[in-house]
Parts: sequence; structure tokens; C-alpha cells
Amino acid sequence: MSSPPEAHLASVPAASTLPVDSLAPAFGLSMDYEVCLLGRIKEARDTGLADREAVALGLASTGRIVTAAAALMSVTFLAFATSRVSFIQMLGLGCALAVLLDATLVRGVLVPALMRLLGAANWWAPAALVRLHARIAPAPEYAVAPPTSAPLPPGRRASR
Repeated sequence: MSSPPEAHLASVPAASTLPVDSLAPAFGLSMDYEVCLLGRIKEARDTGLADREAVALGLASTGRIVTAAAALMSVTFLAFATSRVSFIQMLGLGCALAVLLDATLVRGVLVPALMRLLGAANWWAPAALVRLHARIAPAPEYAVAPPTSAPLPPGRRASR
């Protein structure tokens, strides 16, 4: 009498490299959340907002896109769980959980909380790096107030 094909999958030991194999790609893929979040916070701070308000605005403006991207990547990784190869199943589940935890716990709770606690220390940089940045970086366009436009005459639409 033979056992069902799925019965042998439960007894397969986890590979010793599975944590590294699942966390490394998940970390690399989820770094876009961090770049997106910190970019929005920096832009808000450069416009003159205080650290607390800049963090809140950055988190609010990136929340939807981070949630959608994390959900999309998690569904993709969870599709690996339908594989017949146990290592791929474990890899998919591990990556999906890592991305969800990263997008919710790390980017949604820990980063904003730490940035609020650190305040102005978030923006510290070594003096040599500050001088180099001042010399080679162009002035950001968003630091200049946008020109005000006159209202359009009735019947005219703004061009896009």
C-alpha cells in the first residue's frame, strides 16, 4: 500500500540555508518601501515641515503604494507554495511572510517611531559628506515655491 504523494512532504526537513535564502531576496525586494518612505519624508522636511509632521506626511503619502506592492509581492511568493518541491514551498512562504512583516511592522511602525524619537538626529551626516553634497548636488526643484497660476477663463480647461 503506497502513501499519498503529499504525505512525504510533511517529513522533509528544512534546509539549513532556508532563512538566508528567503530573507535575502525579501529584504532586497522590500528596500523599495524604505526608499519610497524616506524619500517622501525627506521631501516633506525640505519644504520646511518639522520632523514629526514630515514623518506623518511621508507615511500617509506612501501608505497605499507600500501596501499594494507588499500585497502583490506576497501573493506572488505565496504562489510558490503551490509547487510540488518542498524547498520552493518553504521559500515562497518564508518570503511572503518576510515581505508582509517588513511592510507592516518595520515600515509602518518601527521606522516612523524611531524617526520620531531621533528627531533632528535622523539627518546627521559627516561634515565631509555634507560638503561633498553641497558641492555636487543640484538644488531640489521642490524647495522652490511653485509659481502661482492665474485662474482660467470660463470654458477653458487646464492642459495636462
